[in-house]
Amino acid sequence: MGNGMQERQGALTQGEVRPLPSAGQSEGYKQGRSVLKSLLSGAFAGAVAKTAVAPLDRTKIMFQVSSNRFSAKEAYKLIYRMYLKEGFFSLWRGNSATMVRVVPYAAIQFCAHEQYKHLLGKRYGFQGKALPPFPRLLAGSLAGTTAAMLTYPLDMVRARMAVTPKEMYGNILHVFVRISREEGMKTLYRGFTPTILGVVPYAGLSFFTYETLKKLHADKSGRSQPYSYERLAFGACAGLIGQSASYPLDVVRRRMQTAGVTGHTYSTIVGTMREIVAEEGVVRGLYKGLSMNWVKGPIAVGISFTTFDLTQILLRKLEQLGYFPRPQVDVVQSLWTHGERGTQLCVHGDQQDFGSSSE
Repeated sequence: MGNGMQERQGALTQGEVRPLPSAGQSEGYKQGRSVLKSLLSGAFAGAVAKTAVAPLDRTKIMFQVSSNRFSAKEAYKLIYRMYLKEGFFSLWRGNSATMVRVVPYAAIQFCAHEQYKHLLGKRYGFQGKALPPFPRLLAGSLAGTTAAMLTYPLDMVRARMAVTPKEMYGNILHVFVRISREEGMKTLYRGFTPTILGVVPYAGLSFFTYETLKKLHADKSGRSQPYSYERLAFGACAGLIGQSASYPLDVVRRRMQTAGVTGHTYSTIVGTMREIVAEEGVVRGLYKGLSMNWVKGPIAVGISFTTFDLTQILLRKLEQLGYFPRPQVDVVQSLWTHGERGTQLCVHGDQQDFGSSSE
């Protein structure tokens, strides 16, 4: 046997057998690696998607929290006025707060979705397969709820920065400090209930639609992986359906979040809805800016889902090529013993056969 093989097996004495690694250790490592890849992919996907649509997002929020009538022409005028008055990069004002929120939010949401799919797959007997419709919907709703609960104060800060001049809030930390001092810590969770009520249908329908379209595509085409443009189209459909279903609650959430700077006192979901409908009507009030969301939402969700999937695929390929370290696992399946012929197999990491020898 060559020197390399002798060095690898030098620690073994004649007749000694190293213990096999436990199934729990191997499974725990795989699970940890899967969680890490989901977190990284989700964070990157959220950052790319939100940055791409940040100007439209700020414009939408400006209309949502005001009583001004929305139209495509008025939206264009608002964007142009912001550009002339505050400069080109003002269109991305509040995007730093968005990144602080959306990176952990997207990371948690995508990672949670993968974990909920895994758990529900075990629960319903679909481990490693596409979930049936109801668990598919439930996994998305639970993922969105988990992410929203853990990152909500950052969404509140983002909304405040989007609708106020730069002089009022200098940076993210300033928003936290000033709100806490002037309005109380409870203000950071104002609008939390409509947010959760909106996230349940939004995240549920978005993930459900995307996963369903991918499954139908695989069944029809025979290809397990859609092309990138197909993923974008599936994500766009998912965003369109999810955001349309939850949009009125999104308007209510924004009104409650920005009540302290717009001169209104919105305290409850029902009360806020009544006031909006009384002043602006159902369609022009609760669905204000929806047409812009039909442009922004599908783009953002399509980019987000596609980026997540492609990043996951890239990380898996890099792992297969050995760019990520693997734990050393030496499993001795058969050893030379005195007076016997045998084959000594060393499995290192990905179970590679390093060689054999005979006496």
